[in-house]
Amino acid sequence: MTVQGQRTHPLHALSEEEMLKAAEIVRTIVKEKFEGKEEVRFKHTTLSEPPKSLLLPYLDAESDGVPVSARPFVPRCAQVLYTFPGKPGFTESIVSLDTGTEVKSTLSKPGDYAGFDRDEVIAFNYAILSHPEVLEAIKKLGLDPNVTVQCDTWPFGADKDSSLETPRLVQAMLYARAPHNHLESNMYSYPLPISPVIDSVDLKLIRIDALPTGGKEDGAAIHTAPDAPLAHCAENEYHPDLLSVKLRDDLKPLVIQQPEGPSYTVQDGNSISWQKWRFRIGFNWREGMTIHDVRYDGRKTFYRLSMSEMTVPYGDPRYPYHRRQAFDLGDAGAGLTANNLKLGCDCLGHISYFDALLTASDGKPYQAPNVICLHEQDAGIGWKHTNARTDVAAVTRARTLVVQSIITVGNYEYAFSWHFWQNGTIEFETRATGILATSLIDEGKTSHWGNVVSPGVLAANHQHLFSLRIDPMIDGIENTLVQEDSIGLPISEENPYGNAWKLHKTFIEKSCSLDADPQKARVFKIVNEKKLNPISKNPVGFKVIAPPAQLLMADQASLVRKRARFAEHHIWVTRYKDDDLWAGGKWTNQSLIEKDGVADYAARKDNVRGEDLVVWATYGLTHNPRVEDYPVMPAEAITVALKPADFFDRNPALDVPPSTQAVNKSVLVPANGVSNGDEREVCCR
Repeated sequence: MTVQGQRTHPLHALSEEEMLKAAEIVRTIVKEKFEGKEEVRFKHTTLSEPPKSLLLPYLDAESDGVPVSARPFVPRCAQVLYTFPGKPGFTESIVSLDTGTEVKSTLSKPGDYAGFDRDEVIAFNYAILSHPEVLEAIKKLGLDPNVTVQCDTWPFGADKDSSLETPRLVQAMLYARAPHNHLESNMYSYPLPISPVIDSVDLKLIRIDALPTGGKEDGAAIHTAPDAPLAHCAENEYHPDLLSVKLRDDLKPLVIQQPEGPSYTVQDGNSISWQKWRFRIGFNWREGMTIHDVRYDGRKTFYRLSMSEMTVPYGDPRYPYHRRQAFDLGDAGAGLTANNLKLGCDCLGHISYFDALLTASDGKPYQAPNVICLHEQDAGIGWKHTNARTDVAAVTRARTLVVQSIITVGNYEYAFSWHFWQNGTIEFETRATGILATSLIDEGKTSHWGNVVSPGVLAANHQHLFSLRIDPMIDGIENTLVQEDSIGLPISEENPYGNAWKLHKTFIEKSCSLDADPQKARVFKIVNEKKLNPISKNPVGFKVIAPPAQLLMADQASLVRKRARFAEHHIWVTRYKDDDLWAGGKWTNQSLIEKDGVADYAARKDNVRGEDLVVWATYGLTHNPRVEDYPVMPAEAITVALKPADFFDRNPALDVPPSTQAVNKSVLVPANGVSNGDEREVCCR
């Protein structure tokens, strides 16, 4: 690994051997520092991505076909996060896999709490559901003795009573399975009115909160329920084995066939080539999948693309629900919660899967299989024109390459997918599905703070707010963000009929935040002012098209807002720094403010015109639940697009072969048993 010609690619994930070596380096350092008195508990071991100043020359050399042995040397490092059992705090260590030494070590500061890891969550659940006081509290609810109680462990969150000295806590929400006790029973239909709180370090029970279950007339009062609080709840199942309705029998198979196989190639483990696109796929415990070194027909477009953070603040002001605010990447990890995607279920067609290695508490890696899938999709008409004079049509069908990962964070699922189009567009799609977070509500009551979606089940109003990190290199890294507004012009000598408008362009000079304005058709473009389009003479660029979503609604003075300032604006632009990765701050668990997040990056007021910059797009959903969202929510999709804007000299999909019946082999279906046309009369041959 130290011989340059034999080195692994700098963007390859750590191998099992490398993860074990990183753990051993840390153990050796700790043993020397503490004379063998401290045992190490590992949380995460992942690739420490090289600085851009070292990595980009390597990637350019690779793109130019330079042999591996002649490419610039890039150090290979691992990032290790670890704790000492039974003690608060943590250490983040960067270790060199080349030299076997520690490069950097950072101790956590008061109030900095790492997210949960897999082994912790298992321990939390056991500690809660085996504690005598919790068992006694459950017994007092008068449940059927055969019913199984389960729990979701939530980060404690923060409120006005929180401080830097508040221990790292866990708030558990308890649920019961339906009386039949099937393993796939929807426990969220039987929420319990009690919530244990434990210390995450020593697993001691702090208290058991009584939850409010009243309606509009009860305010935040507790103990408004009868002695049998779940008597009015009812089964409401989603799993096919438990449905009370018959599955549809009129849905015919729809089979995706690619007789010659897929059009993409996978080389060197994570290098993807498809339809002039070339990029690498990455994966880590926090962000999940990442996209690197994106080039179209050899031209640079984006250095790195990733989901940076998301927050889900809930709108129920009653204690303790007022603290319910998840940061699903910082608190839980999109990589840690990634699904094992199944062939024929999550992805259809000819599929390639990518596994990942994650870290157990003993430092040993364990495999997370099929966390990413890669496949092609038909995407409808790509472009078409019919010559009205000859009645001859030219038409192509669009195809996209999809890179997908799905995460399950407690009750919710998010399907994240990158879509690469033949026309040079890149889209990032977020699909929210899964089960609503539920709480108990007394029989016959309704609430200001949510909707009753099943007997005795209240689903609280909430928001999903995402931050997409876009690190561009549009024909190079010296880029500029332009705000472009379409402004209608008044009647004048120049515009006598009042029908004209002009584009007003604002070139952003300093790091800042910006907002959408649909009334002006506001568009944000990332351009390279040093590279002009030969046709339009405009700078080459890409548009960032994000839905102008409602932003964070929490009050200006609220801790909810202070913890998630990234969600206050639709667009942020900052100067690139290697460690500026986290829109909501590096440590979100029980955070009191968004520290070292995108708002702090922007506050530096760095020059960003013609510089190496990063654009952060905020988008999301305000979710006021419907009955139709239960017992499982129909997937709701939101898309952010990166669309070429004067980057090419024509439609880059012109050379996509036309759609032909000879290739597509479509089949004519008669209407009412009568043929509605000659099957030989096709629009394209």
